[in-house]
Amino acid sequence: MKRKGPHPSARSMATYAFDPRLDLNLFRVLDAIHTHGGISGAARALHLTQPAISHSLGRLREVFDDPLFVRQGNRMIATERTRAVIGDVHAHLLGLFGSAAPAPAFSPDKLDIEYRIALRDVLESTALPKLMQHLARHAPRVRLTCRPVARENFEREFAAGSLDLAIDRRIGVGPQVSRLHLADEAVAVVVGKKRFPRDKRRLTPDDYVSARHVVVSHLEGRDPVDSVLAETSLRRRVALRCLHYFSACKVVATTDMVLTMPRAYAGQLSAVLPIRVFDLPIPMSPIQVFMYWHASRDEDRAHRWLREQIQDLARRSGWESPAQRPGQS
Repeated sequence: MKRKGPHPSARSMATYAFDPRLDLNLFRVLDAIHTHGGISGAARALHLTQPAISHSLGRLREVFDDPLFVRQGNRMIATERTRAVIGDVHAHLLGLFGSAAPAPAFSPDKLDIEYRIALRDVLESTALPKLMQHLARHAPRVRLTCRPVARENFEREFAAGSLDLAIDRRIGVGPQVSRLHLADEAVAVVVGKKRFPRDKRRLTPDDYVSARHVVVSHLEGRDPVDSVLAETSLRRRVALRCLHYFSACKVVATTDMVLTMPRAYAGQLSAVLPIRVFDLPIPMSPIQVFMYWHASRDEDRAHRWLREQIQDLARRSGWESPAQRPGQS
């Protein structure tokens, strides 16, 4: 039956919740006397002397303005006031001392949780297949929801609890965001298979600069390639800007245009589209990829376990699938 209004014991406990004369040990004495039926039994259970128990009972009687127990033969019988509060006292003591018990062993296969992750489309293609295979074997009830989140909103969404992890390029973050370097994302150039002779194994800087380019734009500032070219006073001719690498590769496969993109994803797409993958003919450092999360989750066991799985997969495989060597048809 559904109760209407607070339980009488809840009202009684609330009356004394902030009395400065009360402390946790007094509640332990009250519970022990009730459980063991008297002062001597409570003294044995709490490893205290009988005078100490009697003194604590006297303090409790003053606070509650009630005898709390009356003697009948060899036993102490609870009064109506004690019966009204003892259920809450016992339950709260169990909860308090239970919270200090050793944490149960962590078992990934018992996890039943959803993680919300911000991923770029490239990492969805290169990271998710192996990650989901790993989770299916070790944590089959874990669920992932990937969603686009602008980099400048990472910290706000972490704090709001609407985002658990983000994997992206290196960005500036505040002290409330933790980060871990996962991998270095190498860059390659993709061209249509008919763009150059089959025996051509490398692109020259002239080949690259003189070509018409497809650029994938994510509205996140200047493309790193343009920054590198600017340092050498070179510029590329951009004929198309689009939102996704897959569609950009389909354009490259049917035109004379070229595309600069992450090598791992280029290798995957070269297996399904008529494109070739070449080294970038201008010096450019790999793009650092980091994992980000709110610092308050640092010691969260389930969250830390997922971070460790992602880190291990990145270290062992770089999320790359077997692909043709750059420059091969």
